[in-house]
Amino acid sequence: MTDLSSPQDDILSWPAFFREIHVPTLLLVCLSVWLHAADSLVVATMLPAIVTEIGGAELVGWSVALYEIGSIVAGAASALMVMRRGLRWPMVAAALIFATGCVMSALSPTMPLMLTGRIIQGFGGGGLVAMGLVAVSLLFPPRYTARAIAAVSALWGLSAFMGPLIGGVFVEFSTWRMGFLFFAVKAVLLALWLWRAAPEKGQAEASATDVFPTARLALLFFAVVAIAYAGVRVELWRTTGFVALGLLALALFLIRDSRAGPTRLLPAAPFDPRHPAGATLLMMFMIAMSTVALTAFGPLLITAIHGFSALSIGYLIACSSIGWTIMAILVSGAPERQDPYWITFGLSLAILSIPGFYFAIPHGNWVTIATCAFADGGGLGIAWAFVLRRTNALVPESEVQRVSAALPTVQRLGYAIGAAYIGIVANAAGFFDMGTVTEAQSVTRAVFLASLIPAVLALPGLWGLVRPQTRST
Repeated sequence: MTDLSSPQDDILSWPAFFREIHVPTLLLVCLSVWLHAADSLVVATMLPAIVTEIGGAELVGWSVALYEIGSIVAGAASALMVMRRGLRWPMVAAALIFATGCVMSALSPTMPLMLTGRIIQGFGGGGLVAMGLVAVSLLFPPRYTARAIAAVSALWGLSAFMGPLIGGVFVEFSTWRMGFLFFAVKAVLLALWLWRAAPEKGQAEASATDVFPTARLALLFFAVVAIAYAGVRVELWRTTGFVALGLLALALFLIRDSRAGPTRLLPAAPFDPRHPAGATLLMMFMIAMSTVALTAFGPLLITAIHGFSALSIGYLIACSSIGWTIMAILVSGAPERQDPYWITFGLSLAILSIPGFYFAIPHGNWVTIATCAFADGGGLGIAWAFVLRRTNALVPESEVQRVSAALPTVQRLGYAIGAAYIGIVANAAGFFDMGTVTEAQSVTRAVFLASLIPAVLALPGLWGLVRPQTRST
C-alpha cells in the first residue's frame, strides 16, 4: 500500500488532539450532526401520540421517508453552497430551515401538514450533516480527521440512547408538540452560535456562482420519492415499477450532473471504482444497501420469531450505533499510513455480519443478534473513521468539498434504494403471508441472503480506494 503519511504521522492521543485543535469548532460540527441524528429517533418515539391526536396512521411510513428525501437532496447541494458562500451562512441557513420545519410540525393540526414540516426538517438536517463533514475536511488537517470523525460518531451513538428518552419524556410529561418546539429552539441557538463562531472558510469557484442546479435537484427529488413510494406498500410489480422509475430519474440526474462543469453536485466519475472518489461512493452506496435490512425489516422479523418486547428490540437495534461509536473511538488514533488496512478490516467485519444475521435471527437469541448488530455498526465505525481521510488524501483538492458532502448523501440514497430492494425480496419470500415461526425464519434467510449481493458489489469500490496509489491531479 502507498504510504501517504507525513513525517509526523504517529499515533495521536486524545489529550493531544484536544490540546492542538480548536475545541469550539469541533463542538459546532458535533452539535450540527446531533440535531439530525437525534431528531429521527425522537420523532419515532412520539409517533404513536401524534397519530392519536391528529390521525393519519396510513401516512406514518412517510415520516421517515420524507425526512430522508429532504436530507438526500439537501446533502447533494451542500458542497456547492459551501463553495459559493463558505461555511458560515449555508450552515446558519440549514439550522434555521430545520427550526422552521420543527415549528411547522409542532403547530400542525393534520398529518399532511406535520409531514410537510418533516421534509423541511430533512432539508435542514441533511444540509447540516453534509456541511459538517465538509467542515471536518476544511478545518482539520489530515492528522486530526479520524479523531474528529470519532467525536462526531460518539454524539451519533449517544443519540441512539438519548433520542428515544427525550421523545418519551415529552410524551409522558408534556406533549409531542413541545418535543418539536424543543428541537426548534436548539436549532435557533445553534444558528446563532454558527453566525458568531463558524469560520467563513470555503473554496470559491467563480463560475459556480452562475446557476443553481434546480432541475438536477428536482430530478434527484423525484428519484428518491419514487423509490421511497415503492417501499410504502410492497407489491412485486408496483414496487418494481416505481423503483425502475426512480432509478431512471437517478440516471438522468447523474448524466446531467456529469455535464455541469463547476456546478457539479457530485465529484467527477461518481461510482467509477477506477477513481478514488468514485470507488468510495460506490463502496458506501452498496454497503448501505446491504446493511439496511436490519433496521428496515429486522424488528418485525425478530418479533415474529422471538417475541421480544419493543424496548428490547429497540436497544438491540441500537447495538449497531453503540458498536459504531465504540469502535470509531478506539481506532481513531491510528496513523494515516494504516488507513487502507483499517478500512478493509472494518468493511469486511460489516459484510461478515450479514451471514451472521442469516443464522442468528432465525436460530439465535438476543445476545447473538446483538453481537451481529455490534459487528455491523462497529465495522462501519472502524471504516468510516478513515474513509474520509483516505479519500481526501487521494482526490484532487478541488474535489474535497464535493466528496465530503456526497458521502452521507450517497449513503442515505443507498438506504432508500436498499429498503425498496429488500422489500421486494421480503414480499416475494412471503413476508405478508407468514403466520408461523418457520415461515418467518424462511423470510429472514431470504432477506439476508439477498443483502449479500450489494455487499459483494461493494468490493470493487473497496479495492479502488485502498489499492496503492497517489493523489489524482
